[in-house]
Amino acid sequence: QVQLVESGGGLVQAGGSLRLSCAASGRTFSTYFMGWFRQTPGKEREFVAAISRSGGTTYYADSVKGRFTISRDSTKNTVFVQMKGLKPEDTAIYYCAAQERYRGSYSLINLYDYWGQGTQVTVSS
Repeated sequence: QVQLVESGGGLVQAGGSLRLSCAASGRTFSTYFMGWFRQTPGKEREFVAAISRSGGTTYYADSVKGRFTISRDSTKNTVFVQMKGLKPEDTAIYYCAAQERYRGSYSLINLYDYWGQGTQVTVSS
């Protein structure tokens, strides 16, 4: 069983930056494929970014490409997403998720085995 705990959310003005962290329990963190998703009220949860087990391959939603950067530190069992140039439409609850083994898709929600509780990001205009 893996537990994921997000942190780093908050209120920021448009154009600002935030860095979200996701701390994972367990000794096998380095084997997990990790992703970030977000959700706003009344909308489906959507893919934001993902990173391979080695950290060598990253994936981004078109809406965040060039503004967000995902990374991982296996020595700290933590995955990060650095968010720059934030826009009001980035306002959402951000969730960290893990696949025990990569199943061929980084954006399908139902392929992720574990989820964090989420952290709120609010971008004011």
